[in-house]
Amino acid sequence: MDTPTLPDTGDTPATAARNDRSRVLRAFNISLGFVLLLVAMFALQSSGWDWRPWAVAPLEASGLAGLLGAPLLHGSIEHLGANAVALLILGTLAGSVYPKATLRALPLLWLGSGLGAWMLGEAGSRHLGASGLTHGLMFLVFVLGLLRRDRPAIAASLIGFLFYGSMLITILPHEPGVSWQSHMGGAAAGVIAALLFRNADPRAARKRYSWEDEEEEQLAQANDELEPPLPRDVPVLWQPREGRDYEVVVPLRRPTPRQDD
Repeated sequence: MDTPTLPDTGDTPATAARNDRSRVLRAFNISLGFVLLLVAMFALQSSGWDWRPWAVAPLEASGLAGLLGAPLLHGSIEHLGANAVALLILGTLAGSVYPKATLRALPLLWLGSGLGAWMLGEAGSRHLGASGLTHGLMFLVFVLGLLRRDRPAIAASLIGFLFYGSMLITILPHEPGVSWQSHMGGAAAGVIAALLFRNADPRAARKRYSWEDEEEEQLAQANDELEPPLPRDVPVLWQPREGRDYEVVVPLRRPTPRQDD
């Protein structure tokens, strides 16, 4: 099924630009609010609060609580800073171009990153951090660009890949102490969400250029010239005289019997 297209509402370029800025600002504010929540949680961790029950413990039933709490926890200020910047960029990008798809995808990304760590992680380890979410957002934006292929989708995909294309590599083991398992889980959830919600947001009305109208007019004229006229439009060159009937008799020759020699 094709993605629906927004009707042309006749908005002026200034109105369209104002709507775009409003959408970007809203997505940025939501991303910033989530980052501030992460900062508050990190401050709570630093106060001596025991965060370990809320981290993902692979292959342990008690570690399933980390599916909910692990993205809110971080191991260091550097860890928090890297994820905060990625969340601001990718969250703003995804939320402004695909507001509905991003909102629906977030639960999948959240749970997918935790499930990847829980199923693939080493026993006895603890996995925490929002990097699974960042990988999910990047793969969501990138795959939506491949699926939709309209101008905003392609632009968002290129911007996301420009900043965080290296996430294509970090879903595999590359550095000790880095949870590539949660990266892989978030990335897989991002791909699945892109496939599921690719039609959630309608495409913007495509700008139409004057040369397209001229081309269509020329094509219509050419079709009119090639189209045969209707019978009622063909001039009559012969009319029977009034009061006389005309018949056409076609003589049929009887077949002659075949004589055998």
